[in-house]
Amino acid sequence: MIYLLDTSAMGDLMRDRGAIRSRFASVSPTDQVVTYAIVRGEVLHGVERMADGKRRRDLQQQAADLFAIIPSEPVTALAADQYAHIKVRRQRAGIPMDENDLWIAATALALGATLVTRDTDFANVPGLAVDDWTR
Repeated sequence: MIYLLDTSAMGDLMRDRGAIRSRFASVSPTDQVVTYAIVRGEVLHGVERMADGKRRRDLQQQAADLFAIIPSEPVTALAADQYAHIKVRRQRAGIPMDENDLWIAATALALGATLVTRDTDFANVPGLAVDDWTR
């Protein structure tokens, strides 16, 4: 199984929240945990906009440590196809979704991955498997 961690899950790992750390540590060796290039950008943007200081340096190091062990999947043509499909369906249903979240959902679908998130906006994406590791 592939687990794709979204921005909320990566943030929870960086904050060292116990429940998500336990789930992350208990993933089967045959399973794969990844994130996505857009998630990486969101995490790094959050850190970069912080004022200089110890907290920022600590978060930069935590992000670097996580990205060293959790690969970031690139934007693929299959994800782009999924993005277009999801966006049109949600627009027609009158259910807007953040652009980055659309890309994250599309990538999870393209990979056949379970999306690890606390974000409830993903619940309305048909065919997307979602799991909250903080519970």
